[in-house]
Amino acid sequence: MVQVNPGFIDQVGQAKTFNAAACMNCGVCSAVCPMGIELLPRKLFRYVLLGMEDKVRDNSATIYSCLLCKMCEVNCPAGVHIAENVRTLRYYLYK
Repeated sequence: MVQVNPGFIDQVGQAKTFNAAACMNCGVCSAVCPMGIELLPRKLFRYVLLGMEDKVRDNSATIYSCLLCKMCEVNCPAGVHIAENVRTLRYYLYK
């Protein structure tokens, strides 16, 4: 059973640079990821937007495995600040 926290996006979104809502779910980020990380960022950002905090926490290892190399960000047609969003999630998980 998945629990939804409607305030989750507000908590994570306190960082003004968190722009996951701009993601079009096109898959370019996953295609160019040198780590081959399928989950990040497409599904992960969707979990945040839907308030699925438990799903985000369950994937903390994936969040920390990102190299923050910005290959995904440079190639993102929607201009999502993927690396900054991942940093924001890391900060949130650390707290």
